[in-house]
Amino acid sequence: MLPCLVMQEVLEWGPNAVYLVQGLLGLSRLAVFVHFKDDLGLDPAAVAFYTSLSYLPWMIKPLYGFLSDTVPLFGYRRRSYLVLCGLLNCVCWLALAWTSPGVWATVTLLVLGSFSTACADVVADSIVVQLKAGSLQSLCWGSAAAGSVASAYFSGSLVHDHGPRTVFAVTALFPLLVSAAAAAIPEPRVLPEGKQTLAQAQESAAVQARALWAAVRHPAIYLPTLFVFSWQTVMTFFQTKQLGFSTEYLGQIRLVGALASLAGVGVYNYGLKATPLRTIFLWTALLGTGLGFTQLILITGTNLRFGISNEVFALADTTLLTVLGQVSFMPVLVLASRLCPEGVEATLFATLMSVLNAGGFTGQALGSALTTVFGVTSDDFGHLPQLVTFVTLCTLAPLPLLRLIPPASTLAAAEEHGRKDG
Repeated sequence: MLPCLVMQEVLEWGPNAVYLVQGLLGLSRLAVFVHFKDDLGLDPAAVAFYTSLSYLPWMIKPLYGFLSDTVPLFGYRRRSYLVLCGLLNCVCWLALAWTSPGVWATVTLLVLGSFSTACADVVADSIVVQLKAGSLQSLCWGSAAAGSVASAYFSGSLVHDHGPRTVFAVTALFPLLVSAAAAAIPEPRVLPEGKQTLAQAQESAAVQARALWAAVRHPAIYLPTLFVFSWQTVMTFFQTKQLGFSTEYLGQIRLVGALASLAGVGVYNYGLKATPLRTIFLWTALLGTGLGFTQLILITGTNLRFGISNEVFALADTTLLTVLGQVSFMPVLVLASRLCPEGVEATLFATLMSVLNAGGFTGQALGSALTTVFGVTSDDFGHLPQLVTFVTLCTLAPLPLLRLIPPASTLAAAEEHGRKDG
C-alpha cells in the first residue's frame, strides 16, 4: 500500500510542476508586451494580433494528446515528451534573451515556446485524468495560480529595472523544472525490448480514435465549450500611455490578478462545487458583463470625481473580473477530467482544451480587428468607450444557448458512464 501511495504522490507532483511552471512563465508576459510596444514600436492592434498567434499551438492540442497516447518516445508515453518540451521551451527563451529578434522572429520563438508549453500541458492533463482526480485538476490550477502570483510579484520591477531581455533569460530557467519533474515520474516502459511495430501503432491509433469519437460526442463534453469564448490588449496601452501607469505598477496589477485567480479556485472548490453548470454560467456571465462596464468609469475618469484613484480602481476591477472568470472556468475542467475514458485521457482532454484556446485566439484576433475598426491607436483613445461597450455586450451572446447545457442529473450520469468506460 505504501509504495502505491508514494507512486501516486510522485505522479501528482509531475502535473503540478507543469502547471506551476505555466504560472511562472507569466513572468515574461509584461516583458513581451514591452518588447512589442517599445522595442519594436507596434500599435495596440498589431500587439493584439501578434500575441494571439501564440494561441495557435494550443488549438491543436488533440494532436499532441493523440501522439502521447499512441506513439511512445524512447519507450515512454509521458516522461520523454515532458523532458523534450522543457528543453525546447528553455532554448526559445534564451534565444529571445541573447539575440535581437525582429517582429516575425519574436513571434516564431514565442509560438515555439507556446508549442512546448501546450504539449507539456497535454501530458500533465493525461496524468490527471488517468488518476480520475477532479480535485487534482483543481489543485493543478491552484499551482498555476500560485506560479502566477510568484511571477507577477517580480515581473513589473524586473522589466522596469533590467528590461525585457533579462526577464526572458530568467524565464528560460523555469521550463527546466518540467524536465526535472519528468525524470521523477515512475512510468514503466511501453516496450522494454525492441520498438513498436507499424502495425501495432496503426491498431492502437484506430482504437484510440474510436474511443475518442465515442466520448467527444457526449453533450456533457462539447456543449459547455460554447460558454468560454471571451476576449484585451488595448486597455494596457491606455493604462500606460493615457493614465501613465509604469511597468512596475502593471506588474502589481498582474500580481493582484494572480491572487484573484487563486481566490477564484478557492471560491469554486469550497463554495460552488455542487452548483449546477447552468447556474454558474448564467450568473458569471451577467455579473461579468456588469463589471465589464466598470472599465468605462476608468476610461472616462468618473472614478476621480468620487475620490478613487486610477490605480486603486484598476486593481479592484481586475480582482473582481479575474475571480469571476476563474469560477466559470473551473467546473468545465473538473467535469472533463472525470468524464475521460481510459486510453484516450490526453487526447480527449486536449480536445476540450483546444476549443477553449480557440476561443482565446478568436477573442484576441477579433479584439485586434475591432481595435482597428473603432480607430483606437496607441495615441488616440477617443473611441475606446465605444469599443469597450461593444465588446462587453458581446459577452451576453451565448446566454440563449444555456438550455443546451445538460442538467446536473445528466452530468452525473455522464460521469458514471466515464468511470465505467475507464
